[in-house]
Amino acid sequence: MRITDRSCRSMPLTDVRRRIVNAATQEWAYFGFSIDEQAAIQTPAQGRRGPGMSSTDAIRLADSIAGFWAAAPDSDWILERQNQNWQTNGSGVRWRDAWSAAFISWVMCESGLGDRAQFKRAIAHHTYIDQAILASEGRDADAVFTAHEPGDREIVPGDLLCRGSRPAYRTIAERRAQLGVGARTHCDIVVKVDETNSRIMVIGGNVRGSVRLKVFPAVRDGSEPLRPLGDNGRILFAHLSLKADAIEGEALDNSPSVQMLACSMPQAMSGLPLVAAITLPAVSC
Repeated sequence: MRITDRSCRSMPLTDVRRRIVNAATQEWAYFGFSIDEQAAIQTPAQGRRGPGMSSTDAIRLADSIAGFWAAAPDSDWILERQNQNWQTNGSGVRWRDAWSAAFISWVMCESGLGDRAQFKRAIAHHTYIDQAILASEGRDADAVFTAHEPGDREIVPGDLLCRGSRPAYRTIAERRAQLGVGARTHCDIVVKVDETNSRIMVIGGNVRGSVRLKVFPAVRDGSEPLRPLGDNGRILFAHLSLKADAIEGEALDNSPSVQMLACSMPQAMSGLPLVAAITLPAVSC
């Protein structure tokens, strides 16, 4: 495979949150509607890596993942290395390089944030995390995300929640001390805030080799905003807040992909875990 087009749309910030949620949900649907329930405390069983996608799915989804890379600048070498991996080990092998930041970059590209002054699309999450940290300090006026400690302000669909693996950041201050330094980080897109059941739902790429929805348990400290407890026990150190008008917490349920599911999902499937995460709307099909 090779990248033939890196163009990204630039659109007004009006309704950008909904475009972000809809684009992420569309890919979640295409990858199979997988859901991971996250725990506040990680157990040894949760710490073990789950099974990756099947070789059949790896082949079916290969061009979609390659398309994610097209939205991340300077990624040609990654596709070339993957081509060599396929030629050596077969077309059904999983991707050699983590593509979660490429997924985020693609969603932002599709959602109209094509100008890298607004969002620094990249092959690594720390690039745009650093941009958001600088923006929160008034040092990057064009950036559309600002970085905050989770729980400091309301989390809204279209925002990002981020953790660090190496280093395992606990606060934004710890990352601020290493601005510009490479780090293994991961961010997911907020798609639903369930105030009633104290849950925050996010969609991320390369989660056990797929695009998956995670369900974070959350708490409210007094009158403070809802705060996610963590990513399987790993601290979420940054909330990247989008500088755009808020939308309803149930934006996931109202997305076109879920609306279509409501039309096609048989009543017999009503007990599946999917319904625990979303509320299938009453729509005219």
